[in-house]
Amino acid sequence: MKPLQISPETAITLSKQLGVPLEHLMHMPQHILLQKIAELSKKQSNPQADGETEVPQSEQDRE
Repeated sequence: MKPLQISPETAITLSKQLGVPLEHLMHMPQHILLQKIAELSKKQSNPQADGETEVPQSEQDRE
């Protein structure tokens, strides 16, 4: 299996965000890496959505 084709900067950033050693990240199967990135994206998007107040659709129509 060949290492992932990502830049060194991207690899370092992903390694820190995922909490995975850089060596493990570079030899991680692509489908597993994509799954971990998707999980990370969900975790990052949920706290932001909770902090914001959503305007109901009926109020948006009035504007």
